[in-house]
Amino acid sequence: MREEFELELENRIRNLMWTVSGDYTLDVKPDLESFRRSRYIALYDGIKQGAFARYFDREELSLYLVKKIYLHAQEGELISLAQLCIEWAVCDRIMEEREGVGEIRTKAFEDTLELDFSQLVGYEAGRLKISLFKEALNGEEPATNRLRGFMERVYELKNAVDTMEVIRTVDFLYNEIVDPQFVKQHGSLERVLAVTLEELTEFSWKDYLEEEALEETFSAYLDKVTESMTNLDMMEQAKQQEQEEDREEESTNKKKVLLVDEKALERMYSYVQRNYGKTYLTDPEEKRLNYLLCRGIHAECSLYFTEGVLKNPVLRNYQYEYAKKQKDKNLYAYHNNHRMVKNNIWTLTDMLKKAFTMRDETDEVLSDRGKIIPSRLWRIGRTQDAKFFVRELKQDNSDFVVDVLIDASGSQRSRQGQVAMQAYILSEALSNVNIPHRVMSFCTFWDYTIMQRFRSYEDDRSANSNIFEYITSSNNRDGLALKAAGHELLNRDEEHKVLIVLSDGRPYDVILNRPNARNPQPYQGKYAISDTAFEVRRLRNQGVCVLGVFAGEEKDLPAEKRIFGKDFAYIHNVNGFSKVVGRYLIRQLEKEE
Repeated sequence: MREEFELELENRIRNLMWTVSGDYTLDVKPDLESFRRSRYIALYDGIKQGAFARYFDREELSLYLVKKIYLHAQEGELISLAQLCIEWAVCDRIMEEREGVGEIRTKAFEDTLELDFSQLVGYEAGRLKISLFKEALNGEEPATNRLRGFMERVYELKNAVDTMEVIRTVDFLYNEIVDPQFVKQHGSLERVLAVTLEELTEFSWKDYLEEEALEETFSAYLDKVTESMTNLDMMEQAKQQEQEEDREEESTNKKKVLLVDEKALERMYSYVQRNYGKTYLTDPEEKRLNYLLCRGIHAECSLYFTEGVLKNPVLRNYQYEYAKKQKDKNLYAYHNNHRMVKNNIWTLTDMLKKAFTMRDETDEVLSDRGKIIPSRLWRIGRTQDAKFFVRELKQDNSDFVVDVLIDASGSQRSRQGQVAMQAYILSEALSNVNIPHRVMSFCTFWDYTIMQRFRSYEDDRSANSNIFEYITSSNNRDGLALKAAGHELLNRDEEHKVLIVLSDGRPYDVILNRPNARNPQPYQGKYAISDTAFEVRRLRNQGVCVLGVFAGEEKDLPAEKRIFGKDFAYIHNVNGFSKVVGRYLIRQLEKEE
């Protein structure tokens, strides 16, 4: 009986929302808990959801709220302010159309003040709500100048014409009332709106551990925010829980260590598969490489080798769609700079061809075998010099191999198109002179360092276009990535090996601390730079020529110098890329003559 009643009630509220909005495809979830507290609060919330969906863009506002929360805004108070702004953006419009709404609104306000007054009075955003509701019920109420200013800002929304006006007001109120340091510490509204959807999917990893698929997690969280932003019900218990979680998170951030349980670890590999694509290694190969390479300070880490979510998706989830969009952006950047990229490719190709032409020239040297030299025969029996022959020596260009390793951490996000073009220029030029080469990117999520392969050594030039699938994410454990790239490079038969690393000189990785494991030192600052520099020196000692191509911010130059020493190139823009890198490669060719 109770289930039938709840179903009927849910249908009534949903029909009310659809009627008000005029959109019968609107996906809404009535709040029956609010109805148990107050039927008027629940009914008015339903009306308000429908009205806001009719006049504004629900998704645009809820996405802003999620982005603000991602940048460490307090969820409870942010949504509370959004509720107020939505209320005054739609109230006059809907009451003009439907006479009965005014009475429901009055009852809802009275019940809210009666049920939640003791909680609301305890913080400034709550007191703003009390003043607005009282003024709506009783006429003008006394208020301080500060509070009156906030109230007038909310009243201005009665004339709002688009969702961005509502967003600006919510953002202003939050920054003024809840967290005056937010802009200084986390950025302005422009920074909030610039948060990408890919960042948000990473943010919701905790929710993912309790779900079967990542896209369900993000959608569920977005839906939760969308529902909450029109509710008058304060849900004080949820607010207190959020504050406790914030304190726990603050304590965790101080240590720069993430603590997870065994259940989380079990689902971690599944998360990586879904969002970075299936691995191209077999289980035994993957275990063997992790056993060989994940040692020392990387002992509790893992390597994951993939060709990307677009090449080998588990399913077409949110990350898959985001990767498609980023590929389109990279290709747009390429086509927008097509002539410059082609010029760089041919400049670098020409430099390499000239260097190889010089190596192709035949040198004649004296030897104890080869073609006899009659003019030297007089030395027989008169000297110990037995070099009566001449030999022709010709250098072999096939004894070179190159690896290109690209930093794909989140700090490269603003330069994705530029970095993709740099790697593409390199790969095309190396293909033009038939040098075998591989192109990979790396980033680190949790304890997995993701090695994404765009092309392998033996691929033909058509594989170079895969580089535009370059996408940035999470952190970067540079030392482990260099170790992994160098492992296969060192196993190549070519005598002369070159590793080119495109990075911003900022190795940084949040540590995942397994249950009962030791608490390692955070991989950042001098610790991370020293480890990365050590891997560079180790590879050089084993005969690999390592070049760092720096495309970061000038303040990180000292770190890049400590990592790569004198063998690094500072690329101010892509225009000069080919000449700078070309000069280095030619130097390596000349060294090996």
